[in-house]
Amino acid sequence: SPETYDPENIAHLKASIAVLGLVQPLLVQKIDSKYAVLAGGRRHAALKELAADKSEKGFTAKTKVDCRLVPEECDVTTALSLAENITQAPMNAIDEFEAFARMMEVDGQTPETIAKTFGTTVAAVKGRLRYGLIHPDIRAAARAKTITLDTMKAFAEHPSQEVQKEVYEALTKDDSYLQAYTVRQALKSRGVQVSDDIGAFVREDYEARGGAIAADLLEEHSVLEDAALVETILLEKLTAAAEQARAKLGFAWADAMVRYDYATMADYGRVYPGPIEPDEAAQKRIDEITSELEKLQLEMEDVGLEDDAYNALYERVDTFEDEARDLQEAYSVEDLARAGVMASWSNGQVTLHVGLVRPEDTVKEEDARGSSSSPTGEEAPDAGEITYPASLAEDLKTERAMALGAAMALHPEATLDLTLFKLVSDVLTSGMSVTQAIKTDARKEYRNHAKLDEIDGTSLEQVAAAHDALDLSWLDEARSPADQFAAFRALKPGEKAKLVAYATASTTQSCFARDRQRDSLMHDFEIEIMPDIRAHWTPNAALFNRFKKAWLLKILGEDLGLAQEAVTLASSSKKEIVAFCDKLFAEPFATLTDAQRAAVAAWCPPMMQTAGVACDEAEPAAQTLEPDSEVAQAA
Repeated sequence: SPETYDPENIAHLKASIAVLGLVQPLLVQKIDSKYAVLAGGRRHAALKELAADKSEKGFTAKTKVDCRLVPEECDVTTALSLAENITQAPMNAIDEFEAFARMMEVDGQTPETIAKTFGTTVAAVKGRLRYGLIHPDIRAAARAKTITLDTMKAFAEHPSQEVQKEVYEALTKDDSYLQAYTVRQALKSRGVQVSDDIGAFVREDYEARGGAIAADLLEEHSVLEDAALVETILLEKLTAAAEQARAKLGFAWADAMVRYDYATMADYGRVYPGPIEPDEAAQKRIDEITSELEKLQLEMEDVGLEDDAYNALYERVDTFEDEARDLQEAYSVEDLARAGVMASWSNGQVTLHVGLVRPEDTVKEEDARGSSSSPTGEEAPDAGEITYPASLAEDLKTERAMALGAAMALHPEATLDLTLFKLVSDVLTSGMSVTQAIKTDARKEYRNHAKLDEIDGTSLEQVAAAHDALDLSWLDEARSPADQFAAFRALKPGEKAKLVAYATASTTQSCFARDRQRDSLMHDFEIEIMPDIRAHWTPNAALFNRFKKAWLLKILGEDLGLAQEAVTLASSSKKEIVAFCDKLFAEPFATLTDAQRAAVAAWCPPMMQTAGVACDEAEPAAQTLEPDSEVAQAA
């Protein structure tokens, strides 16, 4: 009815049509021998006002306007009415949910045709359709703002309105505030969506056994309602995977659990393969792998290598190293006779936990010589040991020197004192220089690094900012040195300190943490100006790419306290683990505990710490895993 339209809205349309004409035709359909306007009611009302307005000469009751005729047999009333509302005045979100659902159910339209009608995307239509058939009482609660729109949407996790109503009544009987998270958790016990990773994994068997499915308007949101049957099938599949691995490796037993229970599994032991003497064929293959690894190492030293190519080479190295290890390691007969395989569901796939020993089969160390050792009784090598190759150690020294230089540039007064002290002491005292960490012959240090373009750039940015803050007005090449010196002397003391600090910072030598006994001066000075190297340097993918997969798992599990994540990631590729670590250090996850967040904020290789670990640069630092730790098992 025209009287329901906003007069101001009609006035605007009237003015627009008077100037531009009717840009968009009316949509009409013949009903009971008359033509009804299905879409364009506001335009029609504006046209009638123009015709009634005697001052508008171009519009009369006889003026013809463009119309688009809808066939009489076409039942598109719902669609066209909705088109009018969406294109001319925004609808309430819940109205859209209901209207789109009605268009599919009553008019037989598809998301594609609805999207085409309203000039939107199929994804947007599907998003609305998900909520189109939420129980009316729940929609009413959202209209009345008793619950939020997000909470209402959460009920769409299950397509059955009966289930929705039951859960809604159960959760609101105490008049407590209802949250979307609470709704989703409650609905999980009422079935599994077919698009869920478990739902997709078991669906074929579930349907074959006649399991009930609650159908949704959109197939991917249908639900497998028999949660017990879903779990039964999942356990059967996990057990089959465990049995297949058991038979292949020769273990004594196989078992399965839906979710790996860390509390329960803490009582289990674990055995590891030990070194064996390879036969002639195996030795030949090992030699081939060694040759391939040498070639790959040379390729990886190419400074022009793109990131993707570099990562691909690392993955090949990991694959070859795993193959070589399998040829040189094996489980003992005693271990195979008592250990087994446990399968669980993790991150959308079957995860195998190999070499577990049940509590009843676990014996004291003195009675189980083969449990973590080789058949010869020698201790098995620890796959998680971090040894820092020479090339990586040299590059880390460069990165640490850059961080120290940034700290010096940001502390000009202290660095000025250090520079003057070294200059005076080296001249006035006899014997060794007070420190070799900085130069006083005014030559900028050359930075040598295999992957300088990939490392964290925080220190470089800080030094650049310090350079931009320097007063270089005195440095005019058109002046004579004497005139430059006069201008330099006229600078304020603070500006001179910045210049000296920047120059000294540019001379810092490649270094690791200072040993107090070898260089007490720089040891204490570094602690003063750089108490935390992480203020100038952050570990990133450039570093993690150069670590073995087992090293990364050790760092996550033992250094950062993310043991569960380390075990979960053990089945992932090294590339995925590197990406996880890169994101973790770039912006620590909101889910971390305070202790984990502090560990992430402080972690760096031991030799990179300011006050920390005195290390012989000829023998890079190494750390070892406890052989029975959970992360060692994952590695």
